[in-house]
Amino acid sequence: MSVVPSSGAAGATVRRLAITLGDPRGVGPEVAAAAARIHAAEPGRSHLLFVGPAGTGAEAAADEFLSIGSWAAGRSAAEAGRLAGLAIERAARLALAGEVDGIVTAPVDKAALFAAGYPYPGHTEMLAALSGTADVSMMMSADRTSLGGPLRVVLATTHVALSDVPRLLTSDLLVRQTRIVTESLHAGWAMDRPRVALCAFNPHASDGGRFGDEEARIYGPALDRLRADGLDVHGPLPADTVFVRAARGEFDVVIAPYHDVGMAAFKTACFGQGVNVTLGLPFVRTSPDHGTALDRAGRGQADPTSMVEALRLAERLAARRRENEARGTRAFAEGTA
Repeated sequence: MSVVPSSGAAGATVRRLAITLGDPRGVGPEVAAAAARIHAAEPGRSHLLFVGPAGTGAEAAADEFLSIGSWAAGRSAAEAGRLAGLAIERAARLALAGEVDGIVTAPVDKAALFAAGYPYPGHTEMLAALSGTADVSMMMSADRTSLGGPLRVVLATTHVALSDVPRLLTSDLLVRQTRIVTESLHAGWAMDRPRVALCAFNPHASDGGRFGDEEARIYGPALDRLRADGLDVHGPLPADTVFVRAARGEFDVVIAPYHDVGMAAFKTACFGQGVNVTLGLPFVRTSPDHGTALDRAGRGQADPTSMVEALRLAERLAARRRENEARGTRAFAEGTA
């Protein structure tokens, strides 16, 4: 299917977003449909293209529907994973071809993806592979929290066993993640010099070496390199205070050393209102901050708030990317690039 950019009444191109429906057994189709209905009433809205299997009940809520097969209740987890994977692949191809301005992904079941033959622990890793991107960052973002301010948390290591984290957490990794985040916040959020906090690995940031040496051995060299580059980076700061300080406005983003220390803090402060953003991809990608909720699907209990926020953030980032590209084109034409 060829997707042609649509135009508004004044002839201006309307942003187009592809929405993948996720695992058809879960709440993805429900929250996508509900979010699309809310989105339809918003001014200046983008054109929504749903990508997924027919038969989930979500088809009618989209501006446009791209079927990658069909679904019926009672089919296997492997079939659900296959359809979810096909939708991600198709949406990624559309984004890479410039036929959509970004993608918003409904939740997938990792076990189902594996059963279908997809060797990825999640969207982040799969989209990186599909786009040929070596380094990406997984950032959770919320415009408001229970403490009042925004909170952004990046996971230095993502979907890996906790026992593997000491091996994977290196100075090079912290440097790469900090650079990706800094560049992304500058380009997508218009922050001139983002304030980055590195969350420590050990309790009390090792308390001078009493509880491990990672802070001195891994964080120290990373901080030296980043500060030499002129980045505004702080740490290592203890996990029991750094997220509170960020939510109160002291830092723009926290880089957490492993999944649960970052996600536990983030979801405690703003679960249901946050957005998962993949930084470093050649296209915009956002997702709600929750999983498939297989036990709630089809009961009318799914809350679309996070999906609505994911749509809104994708629109803002897509618009910002267009502005940056136009600015770069103008600068090049004027000989100032």
